[in-house]
Amino acid sequence: MSTLADRILAEAQEGRSASGIAVAATYQPAGGPDEKVMPPTFPNDGRDTPYLVEPRWIDGERHEAVVLDQAQSQANRVEEALLAARDAGRLPMPLFEMVVPTARGAVRLTSLDFPHRYADAYLRDSEIGGVRFDKTPAGARLREASTDDVRPLYEREPCSLLFGAWDSHRKGRWPKFARVYASSVIGIDPLLGERAAGRMDPVNLTGIVDDKEKAEGDWKFAHAGEKAKGKKLSEIGHGNIAPGSTHGGVSVRSVRRTGWVSFAGLDRLRFGDAAPEAAALARATLAALALAGDRLAFGQPSVWLRSGCDLTRVAETIGFELAGGTVDALAVTADDAVEAYVDLRDRAAAAGIPMAADSVAVEPIGALRSAVEFAVTSATPDGE
Repeated sequence: MSTLADRILAEAQEGRSASGIAVAATYQPAGGPDEKVMPPTFPNDGRDTPYLVEPRWIDGERHEAVVLDQAQSQANRVEEALLAARDAGRLPMPLFEMVVPTARGAVRLTSLDFPHRYADAYLRDSEIGGVRFDKTPAGARLREASTDDVRPLYEREPCSLLFGAWDSHRKGRWPKFARVYASSVIGIDPLLGERAAGRMDPVNLTGIVDDKEKAEGDWKFAHAGEKAKGKKLSEIGHGNIAPGSTHGGVSVRSVRRTGWVSFAGLDRLRFGDAAPEAAALARATLAALALAGDRLAFGQPSVWLRSGCDLTRVAETIGFELAGGTVDALAVTADDAVEAYVDLRDRAAAAGIPMAADSVAVEPIGALRSAVEFAVTSATPDGE
């Protein structure tokens, strides 16, 4: 029996002393604190920068903060880590899995990849044994999930309860499930940088190509002195591109990540007519799964968010946040959290609320198969 499992269970029922599991970590840019980091970019919409910069209260003082990773992106990173652990046999959990053969190899998609999780269009537009997904026993069972009884999702789609899901693609009013796990990363006091981006051709090619759509086929070359119509060689990947100013990352005073597993959010999950003791075990299982995902994704000495945003951990605190804002610190590894999850999952199953551990294979309907094939083999970089 895991001591961590027992502590999580104690906080997943009435009479708990903690409001949730809190993670607070500080990072610096890999290579040194003076290096720049690259935040994600967003449509400008009149802002002076493509980055999201906003004022925040930090340690009681007002600071500018730049968003380095939002809750949605952090959830995707945890899902990626959970999938890797499951594939390695390290962590048992249920999975829907779609494998689409294409001319460039098979594309594998799982319920840990689907953007809308249990409610995603990839599942809606799939079938099992020639039967559309929603009409199969597995699909119909998911449709039974409600705010009064989340057991259908707990059984086969627990991450929809952890990271949030809403069935917005089907007719009718379907329940919304808010995330109970959240994480985000910000940089404090950003100084905006600049950079010049271009491309140098090793032979300094110049000229005109007759049709850029033939870039992968037979195109005709004409030099600039000829009377020819067409596009520049740079449009098919040859020739120089003059350097131009573009967003250049930021220098920050420090980087902070906050993670949170909400016990109040777990309290809102109902398990139908299950006994209170079984429901508490199921909520504790979800909390442990969230903690395991966090540790699997962020428990290493560094984290890679994107090109130019590689971060080294400086300090980290994990613990139960108590009333008054104090934190009862924990020393917990990914293996500890996985062990607690498996323990609680087995105890919840014995109490009458099971969670599956197998994979359910689904196949795309013909139209979706064609769309995937086109996206992989024929679509242009901008998606057209």
